[in-house]
Amino acid sequence: MGLLDGKVAIVSGAGRGIGREEALLLASEGAAVVVNDVGAGVGGEGGDRSPAQEVVDTIVAGGGKALVNSDDISSWAGAKSVVDQAVDGLGSLDIVVNNAGILRDKMSFNLEESDWDDVIRVHLKGHFAPAHHAAKYWRAKAKAGEPTSGRIINTSSEAGLFGNAGQANYAAAKAGIFSLTIVLARELGRYGITVNSIAPRARTRMTENIFGGMTPKEGEFDAWDPKNIAEVVAFLATDEAADVNGQTFVVFGANIYVLGSLQPEGELHRDHAWTPAELVAAKGELFKNHSPDVPRFSFF
Repeated sequence: MGLLDGKVAIVSGAGRGIGREEALLLASEGAAVVVNDVGAGVGGEGGDRSPAQEVVDTIVAGGGKALVNSDDISSWAGAKSVVDQAVDGLGSLDIVVNNAGILRDKMSFNLEESDWDDVIRVHLKGHFAPAHHAAKYWRAKAKAGEPTSGRIINTSSEAGLFGNAGQANYAAAKAGIFSLTIVLARELGRYGITVNSIAPRARTRMTENIFGGMTPKEGEFDAWDPKNIAEVVAFLATDEAADVNGQTFVVFGANIYVLGSLQPEGELHRDHAWTPAELVAAKGELFKNHSPDVPRFSFF
């Protein structure tokens, strides 16, 4: 018996890396999976159906159910097609894991318009479009009086939460996903739908230039293995996580952090407006508890 027996999941960007491990683990826990991947390169170029098909073949060979899908989930029609395939081909939809993404890292003064537009489209719209169509499906079920327990798990990033030079497009998209998660959680909770996000650290095609050389010695725990991320995603997909909603988890190896809300580090108060000169004079008071450094992620 698996924790997800009888569930149907969609995983985008599931041909490789974290998405692949998410699809395989959800299937091992009993879910039928639509494995979505256009098979593009890291920068979004080209297309190859074979990585997604290999994941499907692996799931089926292990006794599970899976369908391949190569639709572009960053388009309205493509996202709807994926949702329809899950419902029509596998009987329902319970879980959406938004994982697909591309990278085009450049400093802000070197970014081309297409670098900005394509990264924002694939990440941010590629999260919202599947969530939109899945939410419509679940809301209709709930209004018809049918039991509903939808799960949406998004993929944010530390770059989006704390910023990273050379990734203005990527960080903006990932910050948008962080906020989108909160909005969707507030909108959809009434229908029995939870929406959470993860900010993962793992060794993938997108991070190999940073983490590629960080491999463990034989017999040691591999903190960079994308399987570690999939374990948390599978937990969030369960019925047992029905009370977890609107949260973002930073995940690295066996370290899991739930991020809290933003809090003020300084403040000024009075009953009339401040002039610029008065703010200059009061700057020390306003920033007395604030670190002058750009915010950084210091958990690890």
